[in-house]
This record gives sequence, structure tokens and C-alpha cells, in this order.
Amino acid sequence: MDWEFTRETFLSLISALPLTLALAGTSIALGAILALALALARTSGIFALDWFARAYVFVFRGTPLLVQIFLIYYGLSQFPAVRESLFWPVLREPFWCAVIALTLNNAAYASEIIRGGLQSVPHGQVEAARACGMPRLMVFRRVVLPLAIRQALPGYGNEMISMIKSTSLASIITLMEVTGVAARIISETYRAIEVFVVAGFIYLAINFLLTRLVQLVEFKLNPHLRQPENAAAAVIAGDAR
Repeated sequence: MDWEFTRETFLSLISALPLTLALAGTSIALGAILALALALARTSGIFALDWFARAYVFVFRGTPLLVQIFLIYYGLSQFPAVRESLFWPVLREPFWCAVIALTLNNAAYASEIIRGGLQSVPHGQVEAARACGMPRLMVFRRVVLPLAIRQALPGYGNEMISMIKSTSLASIITLMEVTGVAARIISETYRAIEVFVVAGFIYLAINFLLTRLVQLVEFKLNPHLRQPENAAAAVIAGDAR
């Protein structure tokens, strides 16, 4: 392996990291909002909302993300009504087309994870909160949602990792994120091994930090994972004796 070429490749790829993080961060943030709305629609008990959410999840979870990116970036521009609409300044930009496709795809998977978290909240705790006089919105905000997030966090962490790796597909529509820059360097040098090893290392480092962050949040949200202060003090005192 040529270490000098590897170092230069790393510097080139790391310059594309902000775009990769922007794609992933924007898609995950918007996808979380849409996923929560879809999960609430699935659990609302309203027939029309329930079936709309079911159809949405069926379509976006059952088709490849690459196809969705192509349809949004290349497909929508073929309709004159779209090109003449207010949305055209957004839909003609490859960045926003990638964000829209990643967001829609992420929301389909994440909504099922959040729905599982919402349905895992014990009904007795909801009844206890209502017995204390809490209105419905307060029960959801202070009881149901925190417990649902705690239950859904491990699965949602996996979905965030998957979304970061999926940003590599944005290079197909001319975005020069990490994989796009890697493909350009390979086309110029024909040295695939060093370039893909460096690109893989960058994705690995991002996901390592993300998993540590998710574990930290999970630790904070689950009191049973934390050692009680009195117990910790007793252990320290016992060791001292």
C-alpha cells in the first residue's frame, strides 16, 4: 500500500465529510418528524390515517432507495407542471432531491420502530397519569413519548447508522460526498483498494461515534443501567476497608 497516496486520499475524502454529514443529519432530523407523524397515524385508530400510513410504509419500504432517488431527481423534472411550480428551485438541486429521497425512505422504516415504542408503553401508566388529572397532550408529552423513545432507541440507532451509509447513493446524482469523491479519485488513478479502504474507514469512524452517542443517550434515559450513588459509595467504602 502506498502510504503517501493513502494520506492524500484521506485528505481529499475528509474534505467531502461535511456534505455527507449534512445529508445524513438533515435526512435523519426531517425523517424523525415524519416518522413520528406516521406512527401516530398508525396508532390513531382512524381508518383513513391508518391505511395512508400503511400504504406509505409499504411503498417506500418495498422499493429500493436508489430507485426513489432516480425518480425524484430525474423523474419529477420531466413534468412541465413541476418545472413551473414553486417547488422547482428545490427539486432541481441534487442536494435537496437526495435529502427528500433519504427522508422519505428513512421515515418509512423509523415509523415502524417508533410505533413499536408507542405500543410498548404500559397502559396502566397512561391510566395512572390520567387519574392524576393530566390532559391527553400532557400524558403523551410527559409519559408516553419519553417511554416510547426509551424503547425505540436501540432500533432507531440502527436506522440512523443505515441512513449514514445510504448517503453514499447520493453520489449517483452528481453529489461529491465521500463516496462521490472516492469514485472520482478511482477514475483518475485506477487505484481502488487504497481509496475504498480510506472511504470505509471514514464511514466506520462516523458510525463508531454515532453508536457511542446513542449508547450515552440510552444510558441517560434508563435509570436501571446507572449504578445508584449510595450503592457506588458503599462499594468504594468497602474497597477502602
